[in-house]
Amino acid sequence: MLTRRLTAVLVIAVLALFIPRISLALGDSKNTAVNRYEFAEVVNTGLDNGYTGSDSVKKDDPHYAWSLGKFVISGFTSRTEGNTPVFRKSVGDRIKLSFVLEQNIDKLNGNESLVISKDINGYDQYFGIEQTDFGRGALLIRHTDYQNAKGQPQIYKDYLKGVKVGAETKVDVFEEGDYEVALDYEIKSPGLIPPVWVIGNIDQVYEYRNYRIFFRFKVRNSNAMVFLMDTETKSELHNGSVTPNGFSIDTAGSHYLEINVRKEVMNNTRDGLVEDTRFNRSASDGDEFTDEGIYTVTVQNPSAKENPTEKRIYVGDDDVLKASVVNGMDVSEVNARVEAGATIEEDGTLVTLPYTSDTYVDQRSESQQSSKSPEEDKTSNEDEKQLKETASGNYASMAEDEDAKEEHSSRQTSIQSRNTNSKAGDA
Repeated sequence: MLTRRLTAVLVIAVLALFIPRISLALGDSKNTAVNRYEFAEVVNTGLDNGYTGSDSVKKDDPHYAWSLGKFVISGFTSRTEGNTPVFRKSVGDRIKLSFVLEQNIDKLNGNESLVISKDINGYDQYFGIEQTDFGRGALLIRHTDYQNAKGQPQIYKDYLKGVKVGAETKVDVFEEGDYEVALDYEIKSPGLIPPVWVIGNIDQVYEYRNYRIFFRFKVRNSNAMVFLMDTETKSELHNGSVTPNGFSIDTAGSHYLEINVRKEVMNNTRDGLVEDTRFNRSASDGDEFTDEGIYTVTVQNPSAKENPTEKRIYVGDDDVLKASVVNGMDVSEVNARVEAGATIEEDGTLVTLPYTSDTYVDQRSESQQSSKSPEEDKTSNEDEKQLKETASGNYASMAEDEDAKEEHSSRQTSIQSRNTNSKAGDA
């Protein structure tokens, strides 16, 4: 019996050790999926024309019905479809481009006579690559920044020679920008008519064709966040902040955001705000704003469908405007609070007078009176009258009792005095 109990305890202990690990593994599996997007479309560009052609691969083409490989974009948070896909990245994301080779380049589609050849006189007209030895496939990548400045294309010659079949080979990691990618390669295949029929027993004649995989994509940050920094202290200003110095805009590397700034100032009667329509404008990274006013900074991410982000900042020393921004109140409401006795701290915090017990009683009495119906009010008045009469009667009765007590006490004092005098005479 004891042995069975010990066995049961051991089993439970072992399960207790493993169950948390199993649960943790299951929980982790929810985050193991990686977003992926593939590019594999190939065209026949002709021969020695700078890879400018764009014919589809037809049935009589030696490249028909099989793929050399595919490019894979991974590591993004979300994407937007269109002629050019947009991949959005969040903090910590690493958008990666890889290539997966699906063929033995010396035996394409299982045919020993079909191989990737060296394009010794290759050039790419689109990217502006002059004639050079492309080797066995050339990979070209060009980046265009947020100012639409095109960088020099990176060229990886003899690219396919160094790629393993079936492996997902990393090409590069990408930050924000627009990208163009091309893989140019040449295939050697047997000629259609054996030359032996024409000139006798000589080596096989081959044909050469150029092919291309080309695609574009964009990388954008997924957030719609900018940092507003105090121009003097360099500290960050949040929504509802005030500063006497001014602020600057820091996009933290997000160059594709749409930023608009609107300014409001106090009106002449000091009971509201008026918009400075001549000021309102778009803004960009590094812009500074130092003139007095309440600024509303609106940030929109064009690649996302989320609502724009807004931040409201006051630049200046006016206490009422400080309180309006810090407490999220209209100017008229701030004025009303101040007239009622509230004070404004240096940082714009609005401090109201605390309730006293008298104030509470008076307010509760007023609230109760205002909430009574006419009938209840009449009954209340009658009850109050009756209470007053009863109280008056009690006070009168108490007064009569006090008079009787005083008269009784006076009599006692007089008797005691006479008795004292009588005793003194006898003596």
